[in-house]
Amino acid sequence: MGHEGSETQAIFLKDMLVFLFAAGVIVPAFRALKLPVVAGFLIAGIVLGPHGLGTFEHLWGPLQFITVSEPEAAAPFAELGVLFLLFLLGLELSFRNLWQMKRVVFGAGAMQAMLSAVLIGVALWSLGVPAQAAAVIGLALALSSTAIVMQVLTSEHRAAGPAGRTALGVLLFQDILVAPILIFVSFLSPENDVDIASSVLRALVEGVIAVVLIVGLGRFVLQYVFRLAARTGGRDFLMALTLFVVIGAAVMTSVAGLSVALGAFLAGLVLGETEFRHQAEVDLDPFKGLLLGIFFMTVGMSVDLIKVVELAPVVFGGLAGLLILKVIVSWLACRIFAGPAALATEASFLLAPAGEFAFVVMAAAMTAGVIGSDIATPVTAIAGLSMFLIPLTSRLGLALSKKLKQPEAEALPVADYTDREGHVIIAGFGRVGHTIARILDEERADIVILERSFHSVQKGRKEGWQVSLGDAARKEILDAAGAATASLFIVTVDDPVSAELMVRAIRAIRPNVPIFARARDVEHGRTLRQAGATFVIPDAIEAGLQIAGRALEQFGYPVDTVRDKIGAERDEEYRKASEA
Repeated sequence: MGHEGSETQAIFLKDMLVFLFAAGVIVPAFRALKLPVVAGFLIAGIVLGPHGLGTFEHLWGPLQFITVSEPEAAAPFAELGVLFLLFLLGLELSFRNLWQMKRVVFGAGAMQAMLSAVLIGVALWSLGVPAQAAAVIGLALALSSTAIVMQVLTSEHRAAGPAGRTALGVLLFQDILVAPILIFVSFLSPENDVDIASSVLRALVEGVIAVVLIVGLGRFVLQYVFRLAARTGGRDFLMALTLFVVIGAAVMTSVAGLSVALGAFLAGLVLGETEFRHQAEVDLDPFKGLLLGIFFMTVGMSVDLIKVVELAPVVFGGLAGLLILKVIVSWLACRIFAGPAALATEASFLLAPAGEFAFVVMAAAMTAGVIGSDIATPVTAIAGLSMFLIPLTSRLGLALSKKLKQPEAEALPVADYTDREGHVIIAGFGRVGHTIARILDEERADIVILERSFHSVQKGRKEGWQVSLGDAARKEILDAAGAATASLFIVTVDDPVSAELMVRAIRAIRPNVPIFARARDVEHGRTLRQAGATFVIPDAIEAGLQIAGRALEQFGYPVDTVRDKIGAERDEEYRKASEA
């Protein structure tokens, strides 16, 4: 028994060495060849896995020292990488921003998942696959890969963009679907006599309780516990507490039958509301990259090249059909619920491949006796290969998206203002931006304007303004606008998420420069100040003051009296807003 234990331990340590060698040597070598990190880990997994070089161990013994013998031993570490990724994504958002995504989550997400599952299932049934098996496979392949998609977007700095937020919204809905799908699979088992209605109801109640507990504890307890750890133990205790929160939230949602990734995401949301957000982000980011690498390698190891070759017509035909069908469905869903064609194109190519939950669903279906290995083998091969293609489909979707925007980008290229010094950069050239620019121009201020709307840029240039087409949330756009030497930044856009992203991007480049920002209300103003804005002007306050002033004039008050009264009220309102 002791000998078996030591042998198992030796295999585990050897496998860990192979993982670390891939992460520290092989993947950086791929990066030098301009290959994406995710693709590098996937290729390393295929080559170093039991279905790659491992198949030749019997021919040459030393191969066992450079291959992974037991990929399942790395599963806990791989899952931690996924948890950290979703946790860090949650830190970047807030409950307010998440609520603003509800149309994408429950609109685009529901349409993409349900319509994909139905169409895949019907197609398989028409090809002779039994109805129950076709339904399960449709549900399994309708889901996309949260881990790989969000890692690709994060590594390319696209996660916070419109397409990144859209993809995240759809993926969140898919994570919510995991529990109902697994309950449905267990219900299809010939040996199961449990009432599906009661099972779904119990899962729903347990899921709601878990979510409420995570959010409630996070809102009312978490901040005080972190403050105590910071006072008494410093960074080491904070690190331990962060890990406890991430894994604890994941365990709570797992016990409730929901996705562990959903629990980690909720933990990130609640911690993101505290002052410890950035510390947690810095502490976990290195671990996330390494552990996610292990996850991607395990995905690569799941691809059995011999089986793929044996079933090549079925696997590659099914892969092509899956990608085409899901691109079309995802595009329609994102176009209807999320935004323009360019955004829908970029997001649909990210969501088209299958995800890691396909393996979970297929394993559960085989255990329940719903699907045999003859069907499960090609399906898992299709899922694994499609995940391997995510970096490629991401690039393709981005290129096609840019093609749709190309006429605008070529007509109005971003001008180079890097030789300017002491100028004012205004982000947004709507009604408010026009007013500010006109007043500053009368005082001979040097103004550079960034605007995302093609038509607004055209109109502004016809009027003689220095307007460039560009998103002030992007570093390269800010650099071209001369952000390094600007004396003042003014953010006038009325979209809360975009305004926050712009303020953060500016603050990352210029830690001490003044940033004036327009806010919708006091709550939005508080968010912008936390993002780094120096001075915030809420629209709601100014609208109220202007209406009150007009009302006093209507009652017969002298203009000077009204001006003094409104001025005093303005000072008081902004004082309250700054303390909120």
